[in-house]
Amino acid sequence: MSDATALPDLAVRTLGGSVIAASDESFAAKENLINPWAPVFRPQTFGAKGQEYDGWETARRRPGPDGRLGHDWAVVRLGLPGVIRGVVIDTAHFTGNFPPQASVEACAVDGHPSPDEVAAADWVEIVPMSPLKGDTAHEFTVAGVERRFTHVRLNIHPDGGVARLRVHGDVVPDPRLLTGLTIDLAALENGGRVVACSNGFYSAPDNMLHPGPARNQSEGWETARRREPGNEWAVVRLAAPGVIRLAEIDTSNLRYNAPGAVALWGLDARRASLDDASAWRELLARTRVQPDGRHRFRLPGDREVTHVRVDIHPDGGLARLRLFGDLTPDGERLLTARWHELTN
Repeated sequence: MSDATALPDLAVRTLGGSVIAASDESFAAKENLINPWAPVFRPQTFGAKGQEYDGWETARRRPGPDGRLGHDWAVVRLGLPGVIRGVVIDTAHFTGNFPPQASVEACAVDGHPSPDEVAAADWVEIVPMSPLKGDTAHEFTVAGVERRFTHVRLNIHPDGGVARLRVHGDVVPDPRLLTGLTIDLAALENGGRVVACSNGFYSAPDNMLHPGPARNQSEGWETARRREPGNEWAVVRLAAPGVIRLAEIDTSNLRYNAPGAVALWGLDARRASLDDASAWRELLARTRVQPDGRHRFRLPGDREVTHVRVDIHPDGGLARLRLFGDLTPDGERLLTARWHELTN
């Protein structure tokens, strides 16, 4: 499922995800499910509730008066609603207390619903009941469900602990929040994506499209040290066809590994292939940048583009790349059509 896990984690907290409800969190908090870092474990760290875990852990279930055991669950609001392509249920460090089975459901609720309103929605099973092992990252492909979802529910049978829930997919933004406005055409939350990259040795290039400022080097894009002639680059597919008027190139936290210079190139993939070198048009000439700072450049805004290539000379990294501009009429039409296709 490598193709799916390369897609953004729609549920992770750094992209706005939240665990809004859970049946039980007696041993470890439900919020840990969507922590951005890999699960950590320190043995012999006991608190009032027992061994501390970087994950979600429920109490041991016992049959009720009706003899039924039941099961535990947690509901996650996706930070970036979209089409789900893959799910990872990670039981890292849970060995004698992991759930033997799990399933995942998804739903779509417009606006800002309460947990009760989400619970009453129409849920669709995207991962059927499946066996789990302890201390293992279980990857599940989600196929044949071409719908935009806003929430997922992890069901564990009957109880136990899960370290992380990752929900990978394609972002589907709400066009009602984008059309008629100047927006960041490259932003991940608006549907932008890095579709090609020369080098992502230290961190993924999609990181530079994340919301908010990067808190450290790992939250941006950083390449290995280049030892041969040339330069590193990344190609961003914009949210939809648009006209870019302002570029922000941020090297925050990159004090000794910022690039010496950057350049921006644009292409309209409706009329030319990304592989056609002659089709790329200069948006920002090669320009010197400084370490650990934000740089803003006003662009001519005289051409429609669907993709932008950022060249960094010769290597290094970028904390964030913002490309502010306007959707074209065709861009607004495409965004709206996709929205209706995946929500109806």
